[in-house]
Amino acid sequence: MLSGVAMMPHGNDVLDPKDKKTKKLAETLKEIGRTFSGAEAYVLVSPHNVRMSDHLGIIMTEHLVSWLGFAGVELPGEYDTDRELAGRIYEKAKAKGIPVVDINFAALSGEYSRFPLTWGELIPLHFLEKRPLVLVTPARKVPRETLVRFGEVLAEVLEDYEKKVALIISADHGHAHDPNGPYGYAPESKEYDELIMGLIREDRLEELLNIDDELIRKALPDSYWQLLIMLGSLRKVPMELKITAYACPSYFGMGAALYVRP
Repeated sequence: MLSGVAMMPHGNDVLDPKDKKTKKLAETLKEIGRTFSGAEAYVLVSPHNVRMSDHLGIIMTEHLVSWLGFAGVELPGEYDTDRELAGRIYEKAKAKGIPVVDINFAALSGEYSRFPLTWGELIPLHFLEKRPLVLVTPARKVPRETLVRFGEVLAEVLEDYEKKVALIISADHGHAHDPNGPYGYAPESKEYDELIMGLIREDRLEELLNIDDELIRKALPDSYWQLLIMLGSLRKVPMELKITAYACPSYFGMGAALYVRP
């Protein structure tokens, strides 16, 4: 059963928040962790793992291991993959004609079947109790409607699964908020972030499909494609928005949202 859905950021600032808004964001992430304490597994959709241009990846390795932190912050840990669930997601998506790839590494199973985790996964996982998980990687050249359809298929699989599963959408927003940041300044980053958080808070997620490509390009988010998957899942299993938060303590925006079953 799909027990809940959460959008969670993956910026280091939430690990040691300094300003009021970031502290509120970190508290929201802790609330998500408490809410999902009853989950038996997670599906985590991350933009910072395997990067493919036109296929979604379903990681099938038996073990997922901490490999690369961010800005010098390392979060050690090892997680087991729920391989039964990963296989069901892959098989159903493939049967529906969705461009998915099943990914393993080194060995088919056992100790050497391992795959790395990055900050895109480790920072959200830091706020969650340890559970088996399935790692999913989106692709930016997959058509919007296909990503939404994958979210629908994903929700169908989770609803039919015997365990309670929480869906985690790892997402940071515009990356050009600060002229001194690595991507410079673009007003579209603020525009994009305000639009996304407004669509979430006002229950207008369907309007994600109408966002202009040029706004996305200039805003430099790494959230849009994962949010389309979230939209599809919430289409299939409607949920209530419980809490949101947003902060922008550096050059990129971070938001959180928690959806629970009515």
